[in-house]
Amino acid sequence: MKQSNIRGQLFVLMAAILWGTTGSTQVFAPKNANPIVIGALRMAIGGTVLFFMAVIQGSFKSKVQLDKRVLLMASVCMAVYQPLFFLGVSKTGIALGTVLALGSAPVFSGGIEYFRGKKLSKRWIIATSVSIIGCVLLFGGQDAINMNVFGSILSLGAGLSYAVYVMVSQKLFQDSPRDTVNGLVFLISAIMLSPILFMNDLSWMLSTRGMLAMLHLGIIATALAYTLFACGLVNILTPKAVTLTLAEPLTAAMLGVIVFNENLTIVSMIGVLFLFCGLIVNAYPGKKKDTFD
Repeated sequence: MKQSNIRGQLFVLMAAILWGTTGSTQVFAPKNANPIVIGALRMAIGGTVLFFMAVIQGSFKSKVQLDKRVLLMASVCMAVYQPLFFLGVSKTGIALGTVLALGSAPVFSGGIEYFRGKKLSKRWIIATSVSIIGCVLLFGGQDAINMNVFGSILSLGAGLSYAVYVMVSQKLFQDSPRDTVNGLVFLISAIMLSPILFMNDLSWMLSTRGMLAMLHLGIIATALAYTLFACGLVNILTPKAVTLTLAEPLTAAMLGVIVFNENLTIVSMIGVLFLFCGLIVNAYPGKKKDTFD
């Protein structure tokens, strides 16, 4: 395996670990903090930080040439992911909502690339299947399943929007500097979500817990995490990157045990094992460059 490929996978895994802290951070936030508002604020803070990082590094000193349609598509996908995910979870519960959103993203990603003429390797199929089964067992063993059709559709929409975001943003990263792309995509996404902030109570943000929670979500779990993700995405294929981000629920589960003294059921522990094994198999070096090794 090439050194750049190894670094790429490590960057994606590091990003997924940071994303895995979002659940714990939301628990830390004030009780009257609306999850959808948290998502919009997260984008506002993260988008502003990423944009000014790009400005400071001189990304906009020369004329920026980006495919405007692809840029808009990436921004829309990132913007709609937040409300779709949080609304889906609120309708179906954490277990089913998370499984449908995170578990469907690799499937959508592989399907999109397959229809674009790419070949699906047996290793990628096995690793992704094992990881998704692990995700189902992990959350299925912790919470009751609430089958809500509308909520399920919203969660699947979140998975699809994330898969499309990764695909189109990878194209942008190939043509332009990472900082420029991230700065524009997240700033535009934040502007799209800004009406949510004007329609809801933000007074909880003035508390210490509120400020600390949002600074972590905006700077660490968004700006830093997506910077790492962008660095990794340049060197590995889209479906593999999306599958590796399933380290996010694994991290969330481990934090629940370590920080909040949560007890995992036997089913959930088996899920953790499956998820870990799936990630290891997916990260193992492949033989062909034109497959999702």
